[in-house]
Formats: sequence, C-alpha cells, structure tokens
Amino acid sequence: MLNEFKAFIARGNVMDLAVGVIIGGAFGGIVKSLVEDIIMPIVGAIFGGFDFSNYFIGLSPNVHSASLAAARTEGAVFAYGNFITVLINFLILAWIIFLMVKGVNTLREQVERKEKAAPAELPPPPADVALLTEIRDLLAKRPAV
Repeated sequence: MLNEFKAFIARGNVMDLAVGVIIGGAFGGIVKSLVEDIIMPIVGAIFGGFDFSNYFIGLSPNVHSASLAAARTEGAVFAYGNFITVLINFLILAWIIFLMVKGVNTLREQVERKEKAAPAELPPPPADVALLTEIRDLLAKRPAV
C-alpha cells in the first residue's frame, strides 16, 4: 500500500496540481487585494463613498453596531456586503483565468499551425530501395538498342 501511495505521489499530475493549488492561493490574495484596495474604493467613490464590507442586516435584536466586525460580536448578521465583495473577487478571478486559458489556447493553435505548415521531411529510403532506384536511373540513361 505504501508503494502504491509513493507511485501516486510521484506522478506528474499530482505535483502539477499541488503547484497549481499553491499558486492559486497566492493569486487569490492578489485578486482580493485588487478588489478591496483598488476596485471597491473606486466603486465607492463613484456611488457616493459607501463601503460594501460594512453592509449587513442584523438578525438578532441585540445588533446595534455600525461596523460588521462589532455587529458579529453582538449577534447573528446577514452580511450581504461581504458577499458582494466576495462575488466581485470571484468574477475578477474567473475573468483572469478565462483570459489566461484563452491566451494559452491561442499560443497552442499558433504552434500547431506552424507544425502543420512546415514540410514534413521524409526519412531516407531503405538501402535496397535506394539501390533499385539507382539501377533504374542508370538503365534510363543508357541508349536504346
């Protein structure tokens, strides 16, 4: 069983997946910062300076705070502003991944077109075929009797 596990882990696909997950996690942090630090302030400035992250509805009569963090300590809250921020994060991440996949597919198609356009070199004929071709050519050069 241990040998099977080693073989499973040693496969390239598992390592590729692990690298993808790690890079994806780091990329998620970049997208989160992009949304929270760049896009949401611009959206807030356009729509009158509001901040989505503190939009919530208190589900408990004990919730009276103006900030989401304080309201969560007071009771249950419906944090729809936070959901909007996470949704925007997802849409941006999905768009960027779409553009990356589209770029890779375009590159792949260009490489395939170049490979198809390049003339395929034929391998040299076997020795017996080359000898027969040479004999044929010599016989063709001989004057007719």
